[in-house]
Amino acid sequence: QVQLLEFGGGLVQTGGSLRLSCAGSRAFSSYPMGWFRQAPGKEREFVAAITWNGGATLYADSVRGRFAISRDNSKNTGYLQMNSLKPEDTAVYYCAAAGQFTRTANQYGYWGQGTQVTVSS
Repeated sequence: QVQLLEFGGGLVQTGGSLRLSCAGSRAFSSYPMGWFRQAPGKEREFVAAITWNGGATLYADSVRGRFAISRDNSKNTGYLQMNSLKPEDTAVYYCAAAGQFTRTANQYGYWGQGTQVTVSS
C-alpha cells in the first residue's frame, strides 16, 4: 500500500515556474512514479514518469524541455519542476506510483488527491 499527497500547486502567470511535490509512504521509494494532469472537460493525460531509482525518465511532448521530474528516495518524495508555464498547462496535477515505468494511467495503482495548477495569461 502506498499513500501519496501532492503539494505545491497554485496560481502563476504565463512564463512562471512552480515545483510540485509528492510525499509518499515508505514503500513509495520502491516504485516508479508518474505525474498526470486533467483539465476541465478533458481526459487525464500523462506528463512525466521516473524509474524507482531516478535512472530514466519519460516526458510528454507538450512538456519536454520545460518540465523536469525527479525524486529523493531518502525523503520518499517526488517532484515536478515546471518552468515556462503556459495557460494550457492549467489542470489538476496528480502523482501516481506503479509497478511499471509507463505512460499509461491505468498501469498505476496508487494515486494522490491532486493539486490545482492555474496559469494566467
